[in-house]
Amino acid sequence: MNRKIYFIAALGATLALSSCGKKLGQFSSEYFSTNPNPLEVVGEKVPATVTGRIPAKFFVKNAEVTVTPYLVYNGTETASVPYTFQGENVRGNSPVVSYDNGGTVTIPASYVYTPEMAKSELQLAFEVRQGNKQYVLPRVTVAKGVVATAALADAASVDPALAPDAFQRVINQKYAADIMFLINQANIRANQLNTDAMAELRKEIVNANAAANREIKELNIQSYASPDGSYDFNEKLAEKREANTNDYLTKQLKKDKITEFGELTKQFTAEDWAGFQELVSKSNIQDKDLILSVLSMYKDPEQREREIRNLSSVFEQLADQILPQLRYSRITASIDVIGKSDEELSRLAASNPGELTVDELLYAATLTNDPAAKTKIYDAAVRQYPNDYRTWNDLGMMQYTNGDYTAAKASFQKAASVNPKAGEPKMNLGLVELLNKNYDRANQLFGSAAGVNELGGALGTYYLKKGDNAAAVRAFGDTKSNNAALAQILTKDYSKAKSTLASIANPDATTYYLMAVLGARTNNESMLTSNLRQAVRLNPAMAAQAASDLEFANFNLSKALN
Repeated sequence: MNRKIYFIAALGATLALSSCGKKLGQFSSEYFSTNPNPLEVVGEKVPATVTGRIPAKFFVKNAEVTVTPYLVYNGTETASVPYTFQGENVRGNSPVVSYDNGGTVTIPASYVYTPEMAKSELQLAFEVRQGNKQYVLPRVTVAKGVVATAALADAASVDPALAPDAFQRVINQKYAADIMFLINQANIRANQLNTDAMAELRKEIVNANAAANREIKELNIQSYASPDGSYDFNEKLAEKREANTNDYLTKQLKKDKITEFGELTKQFTAEDWAGFQELVSKSNIQDKDLILSVLSMYKDPEQREREIRNLSSVFEQLADQILPQLRYSRITASIDVIGKSDEELSRLAASNPGELTVDELLYAATLTNDPAAKTKIYDAAVRQYPNDYRTWNDLGMMQYTNGDYTAAKASFQKAASVNPKAGEPKMNLGLVELLNKNYDRANQLFGSAAGVNELGGALGTYYLKKGDNAAAVRAFGDTKSNNAALAQILTKDYSKAKSTLASIANPDATTYYLMAVLGARTNNESMLTSNLRQAVRLNPAMAAQAASDLEFANFNLSKALN
């Protein structure tokens, strides 16, 4: 062999052996970048992606490195899934890093968030295997701290669904009676004034006039002629029937000493073709489809009558069964029944709930802002009306709001068993599952509660917990809540978040804390300070939370916390 060639080959072999035989050097923090840095809570986890850029001539060919990302905090540490990469001469399936050229590795990490992680370090631990040798390299810190704003999402603060009352203070009732006329006549026969329907109508009018909680809003007369004969004759006939009926009713009101009855209105219809069509369509008359087709073909009333008379085979049935029913005047009384006042309902709900209907009780509960008083009313409603799902649901709503989640779940389950189709109990049971972190079950229940008014707040919070902030914003819509504002902050819609927080009816410590976060993110120190001070005043524990919160790392909090 040529000596020159032999020398070059020997040198190459020596270099190859040296790259395989030497130990791997220490990793430098400069080799790694972390996204995000600092880390951030997403849903209920802390995810991160560490990218390593390994320089040339560093990663020996026979080395296999297992990297374990550790989140180190408060004297403890939590490991993520280990990640392995290898040199060119290692037989394995892990990603390869070239000795000559270096390479890029991607190391995913994820942790279930706990509040202690706010002050933490993300460290990479390295275990190296080279043939039969194993050793550990020093750890490298690649990120510090966790921004935990997303962890402020709170299922307990979501408004449970109220099963609403159907209370109406004023209920309009209508009573009617007909006076029938003979063909071509307008005089009122005595027997038509003595029918059961007329007696009932008169009784209701008299009673309404006497009752303190009833008011006659209107009396109306509608008079008709049947569509046989000439139109001019029928028009005069219907008008005369109206006049005679009005005369009778006016005299009867005077006789009964009724002077307050809103207004007395009256109309007449010369030929009741609409009534004729309805009666024919409901009848068993032979060739009724032919009669109905004539009505649709001809709009002129006199031509209609001629064409129908030409149907000689059926006109006799019409004259006997249908036309007599269209010769009448109808008297209708519109009477308002006026319910109990708010003061009466509140007094009875507290002292004698047995006198109230279920809707009155449920409505009375909305008249107080005292949680204990509300709960007492709903408890009374459950005892009196246990077969109405709304009583159980609304009692559970108060139990949930008061933090008694076990009792709330039992009440919601009872409501769902009473009415399996009701959406409110299903949404509320979904809230309980959301609170217990049973997210798949919560989502199933929310899917069964379509149309419930409060569902947007529940679904939005579900998406926050799952880390889908954009979906949370869509679900919340125009909901005015801390959770809705949080979703807007996390998607960087700071203007909308500020508007949402300002619109919350009953702001709490979290409302002001979120406003302070907005101040920090928009570099508005006065906004941060004033709102953080209010948050700490309402909840002193938030002072320690703010002191370790990376949202405020660039600000001096002494004015707000002292």
